[in-house]
Amino acid sequence: MQRTPCEVYSRIVGYIRPVSQWNKGKRAEFSERKEFNKQLAE
Repeated sequence: MQRTPCEVYSRIVGYIRPVSQWNKGKRAEFSERKEFNKQLAE
């Protein structure tokens, strides 16, 4: 099985952009983000 690279997009400063185009600091911040379940938070 061969893997296909995919582009990850996320919102930063109001714009949705590919993570690969972010600067080093923003990519580090992105890797530290935590996901949560909204239903459990309510």
